Amino acid sequence: MSEIIQTEENNVQPNELPTQQIDIKPIEQFELKPAGFWIRFWAYFSDLLILSSIGMLLIKPIFRLFSLEINDPTWYAPFTLITSILFYAYFVLMTKFFNQTIGKMIFGIRVISKDNGNLTWSTILFREWIGRIISVIPFNLPYLVIAFTERNQAIHDMIADTFVVHEEVYDKIEKNGYERTAMAKELQEQNTF
Repeated sequence: MSEIIQTEENNVQPNELPTQQIDIKPIEQFELKPAGFWIRFWAYFSDLLILSSIGMLLIKPIFRLFSLEINDPTWYAPFTLITSILFYAYFVLMTKFFNQTIGKMIFGIRVISKDNGNLTWSTILFREWIGRIISVIPFNLPYLVIAFTERNQAIHDMIADTFVVHEEVYDKIEKNGYERTAMAKELQEQNTF
C-alpha cells in the first residue's frame, strides 16, 4: 500500500473571515379570524327572519288590500317575484354599503375581499346574486361547504373571492423570520464599495 503525502501547497486553509450568523425567530402576525359555519348560520337565519317579517308586515297587507293572489304556487307569481327581489336587493345593498347584513351585524361578522380592498359592484353581484342562487336552490346544502374549507368559505365566497370574518377577533400566525446578528451586519458594512 502506498501512502498519500500531503505537501503545503495541497493544504486547504480554513476561511479566516468570521461567518455570518443568522438567528431564526418567530415573527408574530395577526389576521382577522374567519367566521365559522354556526355563527354564519345564525346570522343568515336572523336575516331570513328579518326578511320574512318585512314580507309579512308590508308586502302581504298590500296584496290583501288589492285582493291579489298570495298563494300562487308558480315561481313567477307577483308575490314570489316581489319577495325574491326584496331578498336579493337586501343582501346586495347591505353587503355593498355596510359589508354586512343586519344578521351579520348582530353577530359581529362582515364580508371582506381577498385582498382586503373595497368590495366592488361586480364582486357583490357575483357573491350575493349568482353565488347565492347556486347556494340556495338545492335546499341550501352548498352552505355546508363552509364547515369543510380552510378559511370557512362558502361557494358564493369562492366565486367572488371573499371571506366572512369576525370584526374584532384575530388569529395569531407565527412565521419564521430571519434576523442578522451584529457580526453579520459588520461584514455587510465591510463589503460595501
